[in-house]
Amino acid sequence: MITSRQNPLVKELVQLHRAKGRIQQQALLLEGTNLLDLALAQGYRLTTVCYTEAWAAQHPERSPQIQAQGDRVELVSEAVLGAMTTTVHPDGVVAVLPRHCLPWQAPAQLSLGVILAQVQDPGNVGTIIRTAAAVAADGVWCSGDSVAPDHPKVLRASAGMALGLPVIQTEDLAAMIRAYQDQGVQVVATAMDAPQTYWDWDWRSPSLILLGNEGAGLPPALQNLADGRVAIPQARGVESLNVAISAALLLYEAQRQRQTFLT
Repeated sequence: MITSRQNPLVKELVQLHRAKGRIQQQALLLEGTNLLDLALAQGYRLTTVCYTEAWAAQHPERSPQIQAQGDRVELVSEAVLGAMTTTVHPDGVVAVLPRHCLPWQAPAQLSLGVILAQVQDPGNVGTIIRTAAAVAADGVWCSGDSVAPDHPKVLRASAGMALGLPVIQTEDLAAMIRAYQDQGVQVVATAMDAPQTYWDWDWRSPSLILLGNEGAGLPPALQNLADGRVAIPQARGVESLNVAISAALLLYEAQRQRQTFLT
C-alpha cells in the first residue's frame, strides 16, 4: 500500500490536475467509480488505477477487470487518494487514461455539433458535452482559450460522455468554421437581438451551434462568421441564460425538427 504523499506516483497524478502535466504525460485523470466504469466498458487500457481498501471492499466485482485492463494497480491510503484527486470528497478510486485512447478527432462528415468560444467554466463545458452526447451530436469544438476539455472537472461534469464523444480543442476556430462551411454546414450563433427565435430556424441542414463566453458572449470576429443568428426569448429584466442551458435548448430543437430519436 502507498501511504506517503511523497511517492513518485502521487506526484505524477497530481501533475494531471494541470493542463501542462496532462500535455506532458499525454494522459487524463479519471476520478471516481463512474468514470472508471465507463473507461472499462469502452475497453480502454488504463496506465494506472489507484484505490483505497474501503473502495475495494465495496466493489470486489470490479477487481478482475481492473487487473485485466490496468497496467499498474495500486492500493493507497485515504490520505494519498485525497492528494491524488481534485474532488473534496473522493469516492475511493482514480485512474490514468492515455489520451490516444479517446476519439477526439474531428469527424469528416458532420450533421450536428457545438462550438464553444472562450467558455471557461468546467461545469458548463462538461454539461454541454453531456447534452451533445444525449442528442447524438457529432462533436464539440472548444477554442484554445476555453477550459481544456480534459480537465478533471469537465470529465466529471460530462458524466463520462467526454470519453466517447469527439471533443476537439483548436487554436483557430475561425479556420475550422470556414472549413465546415465549405462543406455546406451552416453555423448558427445566438444573439438577444436576432430576428428569429431558435424554434423558427430550420435546423434540418447540417448545423454547428456557436456559443460564447458566459459573460462576454461571442467575440465579434466569430459572430460575423455565422450564417445566421437566433434568439432565445427571455422575460424582461433577465440578462442572459447559462450557456449550457442555451446549448441544450438549441440541440434539442434541432433534433426535434429532425425527429431522429430512437425509441
